[in-house]
Amino acid sequence: MSEAPQPTTAAEKQSSTRVLPALILAMLSFSVVQTAVVPILPSLAKELDVSGSNITWLMTANLLSAAVLTPLLGRFGDLRGRKPMLLISLAGLVAGSALAVSTHSFSLLIVARVLQGAGGGVMPLAISIVRDELPKQKVTGGVAAISASMGVGSGLGLVATGLLLEHWNYKSIFWMGLVFGLIAVALVAFRVPTDPVTDKEGGADPLGALTLAGWLSALLVAVSQGNHWGWTSTKTLGLFAVAAVVALIWGVIEVKVAHPLVDLSMMSRPAVAFTNLAGLLIGFGMYGSFMVISNFSQTPEKLAHYGFTATVLHAGVMLLPSAIGSMVAAPVGAMLIARRGPRLPLVLGGVLGAVAMAYLALRHSHEGDIYTASAIFGLGIGLAFAAMPAYINGAVPVEQSGIANGMNSVLRTVGGAIGTAVMTAILTGDTMKLPIKIPVQLPTLDAYKHAFWTTAVVCIIAGVVPFLIRTVKSVPAVTASGAPAGQAPSDKLVKTDA
Repeated sequence: MSEAPQPTTAAEKQSSTRVLPALILAMLSFSVVQTAVVPILPSLAKELDVSGSNITWLMTANLLSAAVLTPLLGRFGDLRGRKPMLLISLAGLVAGSALAVSTHSFSLLIVARVLQGAGGGVMPLAISIVRDELPKQKVTGGVAAISASMGVGSGLGLVATGLLLEHWNYKSIFWMGLVFGLIAVALVAFRVPTDPVTDKEGGADPLGALTLAGWLSALLVAVSQGNHWGWTSTKTLGLFAVAAVVALIWGVIEVKVAHPLVDLSMMSRPAVAFTNLAGLLIGFGMYGSFMVISNFSQTPEKLAHYGFTATVLHAGVMLLPSAIGSMVAAPVGAMLIARRGPRLPLVLGGVLGAVAMAYLALRHSHEGDIYTASAIFGLGIGLAFAAMPAYINGAVPVEQSGIANGMNSVLRTVGGAIGTAVMTAILTGDTMKLPIKIPVQLPTLDAYKHAFWTTAVVCIIAGVVPFLIRTVKSVPAVTASGAPAGQAPSDKLVKTDA
């Protein structure tokens, strides 16, 4: 590994007031773009004259792209520099938004969503840059702010979608992504310094990248389309089988190659493996809850005798407290991590998520119930998101920070896809018989209660997972030779008691 000279004092490092806002805006840009289309999928189906099942590919394509490109961009960031890869990630988001603005073709819109998925690389790259550039005492807060921005942006995206649709058409949503992306590119280009840590001796591992993309694609397509195709259909089961076989091949490749894309010995460490499990469960809870709460709020009360007949904007406003909760959680999580370590905020994140969903399962007849649960859930998500990078960064060397956080982000995405699929299956599995014919079937109130309870159980399991992780000691800083400070050079990971 080769390494550029690093600053030796906090005063010589870039000020967090210069670097951090650029990185936070970059994270917000992607999270807003990713979720903004969710509430308008039914109206997009009418606008583009495609079926309700096909329109879901606008979300599936984005999830696929983000899942595949996030670890690749994270690893290339470790190898060749985080700032160049961050700019490439944002360039994909900008290009996708520009294409979406310029076309009325459903096929090209799918391509645009694939390009936007490149923005998934922002989180691991931004976290690595914070770890490299900020003074030590500000790293925890910076990482927490960036990670919690995922929840903030997701909530804001839903509100912004409703607000824009009140005055303009669906293209205004992609204009929003384009403007956000261009501002983020400019800020990153001018405010983020070049990288102090790169691993120029590492390899790119193209076969590992190809097989990783293969099994992630097969898994996510099967999960995303399972409700439409049928969970026992040949296509669904076949894709699950392909995902399992290719994942096994990928694992063998990563163990054998000299410079693996993903170091499986690093990924198998308890602090990393169990944090990734928590990430998958939290992703399930976040994406699943957003979908269920939004659908519940928009249900016509006169027909179903529940719900609030909310518009897209009104439903988004009901979820706005989740964004505020995540925003509050960033400094609170950073403080808890500094004083008690990452376990407490991750446990609290799961517990608060479970409390919010259990509350909705029991109380859901007033709008105030939605606002209350949304705020509690957002606070929990923000705390959990702040804690996960702290666990990972404490267990891996700086030069593997990008790929390690990238895989955690991938598993959040996979968890989100699973959560959305499971919630859809629960809601479509128990529908009402109405005296009049309407375009969509309405789930029963019991179906929503089951969905709320399922999400609560998943969140509480996420809150238990941190107890499987022993205390993580900070990984020593590396010297110019690539060895931990004060030790002889070594090619092995620095050991902690995780």
